[in-house]
Amino acid sequence: MIVLEKRPQPSRFWSLATPLVAVVATMIAGGLLFAALGKNPVEAIGTIFWQPLFGEYAFYYRPQLLVKGAPLVLIAIGLSLGFRAGIWNIGAEGQYIIGALAGAGVGLAFYPLEAWYVFPLMVMAGALGGWAWAMIPAFLKVRFGTNEILVSLMLVYVAEQLLASMALGPMRNPEGHGFPGSRNFQSYPSGHNAELVTGTGMHWGVVAALIAVIFAYILLNRHMLGYQIRLTGEAPRAARFSGVRPARLILFCLGLSGALAGLAGLFEVSGPSGQVSIDFNVGYGFTAIIVAFLGRLHPVGILLAGGLMALTYIGGEIAQGNLGLPAAAIQVFQGMLLFFLLAFDLLTNYRIRFAGQEVV
Repeated sequence: MIVLEKRPQPSRFWSLATPLVAVVATMIAGGLLFAALGKNPVEAIGTIFWQPLFGEYAFYYRPQLLVKGAPLVLIAIGLSLGFRAGIWNIGAEGQYIIGALAGAGVGLAFYPLEAWYVFPLMVMAGALGGWAWAMIPAFLKVRFGTNEILVSLMLVYVAEQLLASMALGPMRNPEGHGFPGSRNFQSYPSGHNAELVTGTGMHWGVVAALIAVIFAYILLNRHMLGYQIRLTGEAPRAARFSGVRPARLILFCLGLSGALAGLAGLFEVSGPSGQVSIDFNVGYGFTAIIVAFLGRLHPVGILLAGGLMALTYIGGEIAQGNLGLPAAAIQVFQGMLLFFLLAFDLLTNYRIRFAGQEVV
């Protein structure tokens, strides 16, 4: 008989080892999945993790690590602050979309004006758009006690419908011959999030992600608000007795995570993506949840986890082209990472005993 026994104190070993074990388990399970699809599992795993870094065309793929990783890190940083406090924003994908629409709307409103202040205004609009969308579940939770998980998640589908209507309606390119999608920001210098150093993948979204990592680290370790966030997540009753105001914390955490998701959307639509389109969103808001937990909700860990997840995106695209793997298989592979992460995370707080004997 297998029994789970709660540990007196969380295991530091398993807390640190869980991400690494989860990655290894994902490789093994993913290899079995690829084998079931008739592909060489070793070749498939090697393509995903080796080719983008050391393959024949690595000089092209390496900058893409920054391009793919920046929005994941930016969104995950915001989510992690709420998760630490027990505030579960699952709708970052919707906030990402609304931020992109708000920022793009400002840029298109100024088109074709050439002025330095256009892009800063787009950045502010993107952050405010994501913030405003996150304030809906925040207000409903504070005022009516609704579940922020369900509300924020359902708002993702509303945001997707708004995206489709904008791409087909008000934001559609009048010179696009009837095709859906807005003007391309890459041909509009004032609204384009261009590379800061050509060929490196470094743009303002990457800079914002690095600033967010530094800000989150300082907040959690050097500021009273960060202490309140950690205390609320670890000991809610103690937090209430110490004077923490739950409503204010909910508004702050959801608002900040929404603003960062909105920024990620703005930097993406004005840079790598280039335009508002029906299929603009690619799931960064949901993938960032995996990044946040893989990074143990720690800013530096999230930075590393974002790079790893970006690697699976790029390597997955290479595997689709070179090995003929379906896109759904790559998505399942990424989902396995969260599954194994949560499964092995159980060992942080529990021991496994078999027939009365401790085995882990």
